Amino acid sequence: KRGLSVLAACHWYLKQYLNRCLNLQRKKTRFTCWFGFLTISIVCLKMLKMEAAAATSSSSSPSLIPEAPPTPADLVTSLPVPADAAPTAVDLLQALSAEPRLAELGLAGNTPVGLIQNLLEFFHMDLGLPWWGAIVVGTVLARLAVFPVIVKGQREAAKLNNVLPEITKLTNRMNEAKQSGNKFEFAKAYSDLNLFQKKHDVNPLRGFLVPLVQAPVFISFFIALRKMAYLPVPSLQTGGMLWFTDLTAADPFYILPIAVTGTMFFILELGAESGIDNPNLRAMKTVFRIMPLVILPLTINFPTAVFTYWLSSNLFSLGQVALLRHPAVRKKFKIPEKIQHPASALPQNDGLIESMKKGWKNAQLAQQLEERERRIKNHLDLAAKGPLRQTFSHNPLQQTPPIAAASAKAKPADVKARPWKDTIG
Repeated sequence: KRGLSVLAACHWYLKQYLNRCLNLQRKKTRFTCWFGFLTISIVCLKMLKMEAAAATSSSSSPSLIPEAPPTPADLVTSLPVPADAAPTAVDLLQALSAEPRLAELGLAGNTPVGLIQNLLEFFHMDLGLPWWGAIVVGTVLARLAVFPVIVKGQREAAKLNNVLPEITKLTNRMNEAKQSGNKFEFAKAYSDLNLFQKKHDVNPLRGFLVPLVQAPVFISFFIALRKMAYLPVPSLQTGGMLWFTDLTAADPFYILPIAVTGTMFFILELGAESGIDNPNLRAMKTVFRIMPLVILPLTINFPTAVFTYWLSSNLFSLGQVALLRHPAVRKKFKIPEKIQHPASALPQNDGLIESMKKGWKNAQLAQQLEERERRIKNHLDLAAKGPLRQTFSHNPLQQTPPIAAASAKAKPADVKARPWKDTIG
């Protein structure tokens, strides 16, 4: 290394001297300097190659100092990782003890279902509620949002109940006119019914307002929770309470399905949602009583997350009907008091079978009337647009009536011709 430094210094001084010779224009001295410069340069390159070869050989030679044995951690980190076992984002978050967001799992979009999932995620991850608590709070908020619609439905049901006898009379009048085929009387009864409904501000179609608003909310909650349970969301498997800690599995004791069925029965019996609690509507009551028993075997294996929402919603409905039956609350929300009408003034109280028979008979009668109207219309169209049809037994301009011919044969020859015969012309 010391000799290499000396050669480098000589090389530098020789280079400086060469530059001076070039400036002085001395040919012999310039040639000598060039030759010395090239020689020293070649020697420097040779020595650099020797130094590099010596360094390589010294690094490859075995060391006399023994190396420390590898630790288990070094062995684990030195193992090759296969390409197909690359960690995903979910694995890394779980390794860091962080719960993944629903968006990272492919949930919580901008659809109604996704918005509900975002709401539940906010209650769980941002407010720190357990999943069952987030579902209950989300259910209560959703039911409070549609509470004005429930009040509107109760108000319309009360107004319709108070004028039900008059509407029944007008409806019966209209049906009788339709069955008899009297179009004038049917149109008059229909007009009277519309005027009566406008006068009292009632419309039977407004009773469908409540189910039309609540059905999308229920379906959205149902689909949102079912998707979260079937994925499943990892934290949802431990987000329950009491005996149903796993919200992605079915209830092992079937307590939640039975509780949901029982509360649904009371809701339909009391008319908690629509205000239809008329005892004379026996056929409708029978259908409402059978409905929960039909739904139970179809939903018994649903995830407990769905039943948590369903039971919370049913309990809210029962509390709601108890609240809206209080006179002070009804007065506050301007819900009219219901008038108790005598049974004779209300529609006929038929059973389920009788109602089905009557409906079938009315449908057949309506079909016969439509067929009759169609035939009359076709007959009139044919008479107006088709060829002329013969409506008499003989044509007086082309043939002689049989009776006239017989009388002519029996006429005596000496009978004088009638005076009007000559004037026919």
